[in-house]
Amino acid sequence: MDSAQVSDTGVVGGGPYLRETVRTALKILIVGHFAVGKTTYVGTLSEIRPLRTEERMTQAGATVDDLAGVRDKTTTTVAMDFGRLTLSDDLVLYLFGAPGQKRFTRLWNDLARGALGALILVDTARLQESFAVMDIVERQGLPYAVAVNRFDGSPEFPAEEVREALDLAPSTPLVTCDARERTSSTHALIALVDHLLALGQEAP
Repeated sequence: MDSAQVSDTGVVGGGPYLRETVRTALKILIVGHFAVGKTTYVGTLSEIRPLRTEERMTQAGATVDDLAGVRDKTTTTVAMDFGRLTLSDDLVLYLFGAPGQKRFTRLWNDLARGALGALILVDTARLQESFAVMDIVERQGLPYAVAVNRFDGSPEFPAEEVREALDLAPSTPLVTCDARERTSSTHALIALVDHLLALGQEAP
């Protein structure tokens, strides 16, 4: 079995096989509205070659998907993204990225099965598009954290204003990240894991 390696970020990662010491595997959803960076996020963090189900967007799809503000996007996830991240000797995370378009929400029932929580990516330029995603996550009964994905040109707001705009509960973690950068993406995921652990400790 391949041994895991510690990256320069302090995150344990390795080859295609799990370490023999791994005892706990957590399923985490990476969700968000269309073109918010979910595929990039999973690919940045995954220690294995991520599974992607991207298809090239066609002119016919332009009548279905709102491309306002995302003109450079040429592909879209049609099923899921999958990656794996080993956080410690005994803990591994399985990352499932869900498609953001409304027509794919039926897939969420399957993807959410067995998941312990969700990391919701948002873009400050399109915060209003996050409400539908948050509603789905809450209807699934999943605890979640919110990560503001920093896009070039997107407006910056104080965390308190973003929290108020999204009507987040005081206990819901709110962090920022750049889905292209491993360190900040890892910190966002750890914020979610810490939140899940705290909820588990509070459970009777």
